[in-house]
Amino acid sequence: MTKLKLTSSEIGTLWGEYINGTMTDVVNRYMVTIIEDESIKAIFHDAIKTFGKQKEQIVAFIKDEGFPVPIGFTDSDMFHDKERLFTDIFSLNYLHIMTLHGLLGHNTSLAVSVRKDLRDFYDSCENEAKRMYHQTIELLLEKGSFQRDPLFYPAKNPEYVSSKDFSDGFFGKGRRLAATEIISISLNLKKSIMAKTLSIAFSQVAQTKEVRKFLTDSEVTADGQIKTFAKIMQADNLPVPKSWETEVTTSTDSPFSDKLMLYHIGFLFQAAQNYHGAGLASAMRTDLVAAYESTILKNLLVTKKWFNIMVQNKWLEQPPLAPNRKEIAKEK
Repeated sequence: MTKLKLTSSEIGTLWGEYINGTMTDVVNRYMVTIIEDESIKAIFHDAIKTFGKQKEQIVAFIKDEGFPVPIGFTDSDMFHDKERLFTDIFSLNYLHIMTLHGLLGHNTSLAVSVRKDLRDFYDSCENEAKRMYHQTIELLLEKGSFQRDPLFYPAKNPEYVSSKDFSDGFFGKGRRLAATEIISISLNLKKSIMAKTLSIAFSQVAQTKEVRKFLTDSEVTADGQIKTFAKIMQADNLPVPKSWETEVTTSTDSPFSDKLMLYHIGFLFQAAQNYHGAGLASAMRTDLVAAYESTILKNLLVTKKWFNIMVQNKWLEQPPLAPNRKEIAKEK
């Protein structure tokens, strides 16, 4: 049987997995150098080893199709022997959140893959991500640092929606948040807190004024989103996840290139759009719909500025493009 060539979507997923994977790998390898807790350090060593194997397979897939291997992020994006920027607990929370992003990415890649060897590869990636997800949760629980979502108390019987007021938020009579709505609110809060914390840390150590300005602006944007959704939770007397700003040291000694830090924040804001979109789709209250729409629009403005800076500095790699048939025709 003739081996199927990889489709544009399959090449696209491999390209994205490589870029994002090498970015996270650089951060993980830095974390290992600063972490003091041996149990946390062991999980990071596992994550680094796991991606090393995945990277080899991704490179093989790309080369076999005749495409150039992306540059991604390398040792040149990490500066050694710098002052500690994060605490152990933040490092573990970082790995947990990035594992969640990895799970979403692997699932998306699997969903567009047809060739069996590629499907098998993403199956294994997903299994490794699930294993890492369980390990990070167990260790966070053990350390007393895992933030669980709000608890509800059971009603006596199932009920149907009986009034149009069900969709009213702060603009109407109002109703309490539904458990299905809290799924996205809580997850989005945790991811916005991560984006804000990294923006603070990176803005302290960024080497260029332009990148530092973008990072401080992204911190303000993330903080505004946190306040928006926290206000909605607190109106129902529900707790919100704690912030991690105090888990960032006062170091101004950069362990990363400006290219990596800028790309990382852009990645978080782009990935957040998926989660905000899911939240919008599940929202049944007018104030929630308005909050998600406003958040999505503000994130678009952030990513537009991010794109311009990345392009101006020649930091944004170009993914494989569809063939230009007009240019090909001219060559004849």
